[in-house]
Amino acid sequence: MSLAIKSMTKKKKSSLLLIFAAAVLVVGGGVTAYWLLVRRQIFQPNIQVSTQLVPQNAFFTASISTDSKQWQQLLNYGTTESRQVLEKQLAQLQENLLTANGYNYQQDIKPWLGQDVTLAYFSPRELSPAVLSNDQSVFPSLIVLPIDKLTQAMELFKKAKSQSGKQWVERTYRGIQVYETNKSNSQKYSVAVLGRFLVVSENPKIIDQVIDTYKGAISVASKAGYQDAIAQIKTDQSFAQLYINLPAFLAAVASDAQEQPETTAAKPLKQDIVTTVTLAPKGISFEGISWLKPRSAVKVSNQNSGSFLPRRMPASTLAIISGGNIRQFWQYYTEQGALNSLIPISPDNFQAGLKTTLGLDWEKDLLSWMEGEFALALIPMSPEQLALQDNPYSAPLGAGIALMVKVSDRSRAQATLQQLDDLITNSYQLPVVETQVNGQPMVTWTATLGGVNATHGWLEGNVVFFTLGAPIASELVPQPQKTLLQAPLFQNTVPTKPNPNTGQFFLDVERTL
Repeated sequence: MSLAIKSMTKKKKSSLLLIFAAAVLVVGGGVTAYWLLVRRQIFQPNIQVSTQLVPQNAFFTASISTDSKQWQQLLNYGTTESRQVLEKQLAQLQENLLTANGYNYQQDIKPWLGQDVTLAYFSPRELSPAVLSNDQSVFPSLIVLPIDKLTQAMELFKKAKSQSGKQWVERTYRGIQVYETNKSNSQKYSVAVLGRFLVVSENPKIIDQVIDTYKGAISVASKAGYQDAIAQIKTDQSFAQLYINLPAFLAAVASDAQEQPETTAAKPLKQDIVTTVTLAPKGISFEGISWLKPRSAVKVSNQNSGSFLPRRMPASTLAIISGGNIRQFWQYYTEQGALNSLIPISPDNFQAGLKTTLGLDWEKDLLSWMEGEFALALIPMSPEQLALQDNPYSAPLGAGIALMVKVSDRSRAQATLQQLDDLITNSYQLPVVETQVNGQPMVTWTATLGGVNATHGWLEGNVVFFTLGAPIASELVPQPQKTLLQAPLFQNTVPTKPNPNTGQFFLDVERTL
């Protein structure tokens, strides 16, 4: 998916990279002299090299470009408010991490830094109590910096040695020298040099794990499925590559929420995710891929199809999510039980609520005939329709939800719709009226209080539609003259590849939020 972000006026700024580079260089005293000692070539080609040093239990990694042109382009995105927040954070970080320690990004860091910086985060269970209690930390769990030019790096070493107040403790782990500092009124750091990489963490345990990985333990890059996945989305111009280890990520979320371990263990996670971030002329593009664990019991049958239903949505649509098969989507979603703790309503609660309020079994009465393409959208009322709303009890709703599904069994679908109409009439005493909108027959339910409107009807091609909220049926029938696929923002935001695909997601952030 892609996210379009409004551009703004260019201004010269210090590179945002100092957030990552500076965090390492404040601990540089006495370390860089050892960079020449280890020169082993253990890395695999065509993979983000830094991730081959990150232990497999990291729940999130981000390998970010150090290209100053890309950073300048990034700073052109966003709103005035978001830019002000970013500027404030940059100023604070620059003062705390560079200036206060006698470093300058342009003079001390940029000359030797490699092409990308990798940040890694680990579950709080991996961290020591001292690290967990440090609320002021700006560090990720681990930072990996590539060394591009050793000569310039040695200049930094000379500068670091001349500084006073540095107290370093040296230890050895598996033949690798580790340097640790405990600067007064500041953070503790552990530093090691592995080949042409400098690795830094506030946690000695993490540094030891990195050394284990360097010696042959499984890394993020060597995990099953990672290399195949990243090869499918890798581009030469990517700004960042992101990786989420979902089992470890869920464990971190459970830890933050103080969820019981047995609850998490009862919901095994099935997949990981990698994403490539590219800076496009009109926004930031995200292309991701996920995969199942080896020998997973979950089987996914991909059903790629053309995106027909988004063509039925008006250009004013605020948000839409579409897919090739709603029944298949639901089956896969329920099998991924571990993800349920991350959403407000679990599948079980959703089905129970539907049974209680409407007397329908979600899978037997509805999904049994919903085997085709689907689209769920948020659509605003047109100004003309909004002006016609006259409800003395409440202000009119400004938007409604529309669901379209291509059905596989129309007779069963019609029977279910009739069952719903009878329930609304007999149990809720709401008016159920057969009407026409722009010459198209449909059924409407209306709640007197609150102005909530619900409509269902049929479109050509055995497509059933439901609306809920504001009366937006007139936005759908007949087919809109200007569709969502013709809207400039949608065209600039939603990628054209892959085509066909299993679904699309679009959100107009500015108009919706």
